[in-house]
Amino acid sequence: MRFHKKAALVAILVSIFSITGVNAQSLKPAPDRQEGEGLGPFKTLVIKNAIVINGTGAPPRGPVNIVIKQNKIASIGGRVDLSKADHVIDATGMYVLPGFIDMHAHLGSNNKAPEAEYVYKLWMAHGVTTVRGVPLSRNDFTLKEQQRSAENKIVAPRIINFQRPPRQIKSADAARKWVQQAKLDGVQGLKLGAYRPEIMRALLAEAKKLKMGSVAHLDQMGVANMDAMDAARLGLNTVTHYYGHFEALLKDHTIQPWPAEQNYNDEQFRFAQVARLWNKIHPPGSKEWKAYLEEHKKLGTVFDPTFTIYSANRDVMRARTAEWHAKYTHPTLWRYFQPSRRVHGSYWFDWTTEDEIAWKNFYQVWFKLVNDYKKMGGRITTGADSGFIYDTYGFGYIEELELLQEAGFHPLEVFQAATYNGAKTLFEPSGKEIEFGVVRAGLMADLVIVPENPLQNIKVLFGTGAVRLNDKTGKPERVGGVRWTIKDGIVYDAKKLLADVEQMVEKAKMMQRLDLPSRRPKDSKKKASKK
Repeated sequence: MRFHKKAALVAILVSIFSITGVNAQSLKPAPDRQEGEGLGPFKTLVIKNAIVINGTGAPPRGPVNIVIKQNKIASIGGRVDLSKADHVIDATGMYVLPGFIDMHAHLGSNNKAPEAEYVYKLWMAHGVTTVRGVPLSRNDFTLKEQQRSAENKIVAPRIINFQRPPRQIKSADAARKWVQQAKLDGVQGLKLGAYRPEIMRALLAEAKKLKMGSVAHLDQMGVANMDAMDAARLGLNTVTHYYGHFEALLKDHTIQPWPAEQNYNDEQFRFAQVARLWNKIHPPGSKEWKAYLEEHKKLGTVFDPTFTIYSANRDVMRARTAEWHAKYTHPTLWRYFQPSRRVHGSYWFDWTTEDEIAWKNFYQVWFKLVNDYKKMGGRITTGADSGFIYDTYGFGYIEELELLQEAGFHPLEVFQAATYNGAKTLFEPSGKEIEFGVVRAGLMADLVIVPENPLQNIKVLFGTGAVRLNDKTGKPERVGGVRWTIKDGIVYDAKKLLADVEQMVEKAKMMQRLDLPSRRPKDSKKKASKK
């Protein structure tokens, strides 16, 4: 009997990182950073005459000079002897923000965007200097890329490594041992589903003991027994997506009143029915609504809504025809987006006007939930979950910022969520002070420099910029786009990163035209990861 128990535990530990939905063996790691790809770090780098949005929620101030020594911000203030600087960036009229933090990130796979370089450069071109992989990929692949990024051997954001415990865990003891092994194997946090209460309790308790973070996608197959409030009471740090919130607020039922023909494996049913929850819960402003949010605030739950990844449901035509697809959406990713009963998140089998209206109604309630939580002091972070549902890396992250503004956030609150709030959430479990996420002396030099005012129009952060009428010429023109992304004191030309991506996409299209082997998803009955 002891032998069988030990064998079962070994099986769990052997499969510790296999349940990710990503085939790391066919995902190409980023190439080494080439000469000219990023300048620095410098003994002394000066960004002169910048207007600073520091990320804490404080108003912009400037012009100021920012002095960076190697990879740390040394000072922010007035006069600087530029003759002693090794490199100077003239940021006159430009805005400097902390590097953005994407709290819900995945790499591509053999079926879509199979080169990590493509994804990393899109993130960096949009100012994303830190990503929390949930998971980024399998643990062995992620650890290697994480180390290479930390050493700046590749062009990539800083990587935070979260991994999923396998669904096969059958006891609290096995759950604790899984977490212990994960910690030894370099995992920094847990990405959880809606596990059974006794398993969830053990996973979260052990993670907290080992100072690891936790985030949960409380999937529909388990949410009836583990909603967002249940999980928060057990110690969950972050609820991602919308799953678990609406189910905890149901008014006349304890589970969602699914139609008789509901089938979770039919993804159009699965995603279309989510939106039908919008009018089945205690309404915004009700005592139940307020009590729900107040308890989360007391427990310190973080909401990471990922509005962007489901926004196509409101208007598929708009998402499908976004202006960046032509140049920047990899052809394998584009194929992945097309309607398919075999591919996760490509559920447009017969998407109707009624479905879109239901999602528009759902978003209004979801926006209200997140904004009300923010207004009472609850913490909101920004995650994009790109790579599914017509959501292209980098561009999807900026859409997330826009959607927070649509939800009722002031742009300063948007950038607070995108920087400072993310940093606090990442560092809190360890008990350490933040090391990045604010433009502040002593912190890491992770910065975004934009030639336009992002408080006036968040669209200027898109790689494609924003369209504005030039009153002098009488003609419309493109303005904006991130100019420089600084990570760890190294200055990257965001326009050059986008040009690299465009070249990668064009090369892939040329190979496609030559009818070289396709990476189109094969007709496999194996289900992809839950979203």
